[in-house]
Amino acid sequence: MIDHPRTVLGHWPTPLEHAPRLTAALGGPQIWIKRDDCTGLAIGGNKTRKLEYLLGQALAEGHTTVVTFGAVQSNHARQTAAACARLGLRCELLLSRLVPRTDTFYETSGNVLLDGLFGARVRFVDGLDETAAALEEIGPAYVIPTGGSNAVGALGYVNAALELAEQMRDADRIVVATSTTGTAAGLLVGLEQAGLETVGEVICVYRPEAETEAELDKLVGETSGLVGVVPRTGGRHVRDDWLGPGYGMPTPEMIEAVRLFARTEGVLLDPVYSGKAAAALVGMVRSGEMGPDETVVFWHTGGSPGLFAYPDVFTER
Repeated sequence: MIDHPRTVLGHWPTPLEHAPRLTAALGGPQIWIKRDDCTGLAIGGNKTRKLEYLLGQALAEGHTTVVTFGAVQSNHARQTAAACARLGLRCELLLSRLVPRTDTFYETSGNVLLDGLFGARVRFVDGLDETAAALEEIGPAYVIPTGGSNAVGALGYVNAALELAEQMRDADRIVVATSTTGTAAGLLVGLEQAGLETVGEVICVYRPEAETEAELDKLVGETSGLVGVVPRTGGRHVRDDWLGPGYGMPTPEMIEAVRLFARTEGVLLDPVYSGKAAAALVGMVRSGEMGPDETVVFWHTGGSPGLFAYPDVFTER
């Protein structure tokens, strides 16, 4: 048990499902999908786990307003807006144009549409000056970092690793997308706490490998200190082979992987996070890096509303 304020927002445990048709299609390891797209809050997603601890702390400290940050089509922002609606908190979202798109469709559909539906105030900010001005206007608030990625938020994924340990103890690898590293850091700390030797395949979708590795190291250390375990040494590979031209930018490998999961298992991924992690899974199996005798868990982080912001990418003509 993790001793920290928490407010339950999700449906736990999330399913761990065997993917037999995907396994057969790839002809490689036995693939299982950890369905954190089924967390139960606002179409699901990994941020629900982080928000249980972050908003637990906000409530314990008596806050009534929450501010957070993200890209225009942020899954984290959408789930924060929904959690605040459930808890009766005012939600302020400061979104940045990290993807080189400013078309009306991209800035009004998908997650942005849902942000407003949940009652959040959405503002697009460009640069530190606009962000600082918005924060000053908002006034006193509980501020959640981008992606909910600090040691408190990562506790949600320490707990997730302990949950996985009750479902499966013999997985050779976990494949998971990372941007701000909170999910991956929590998983790595939790795997250590659970006594599992499972290797984390951490797939970069935001920054290059070296930058992501440095951020991950820092957050693993901070989270380990909060939980009271010795930080794990090794047991992970950070990879940017499937990042492509940048955050939120489609790649042929991502498009193929999203279609493959949909057409073999009826599972919807997203174009920014889980789609690129799935491209990594497919790539590692096809290259022989993952052998047929392995058991691999693909950690589905959710994000399917983002599909609706990329219709041209997935429309077949």
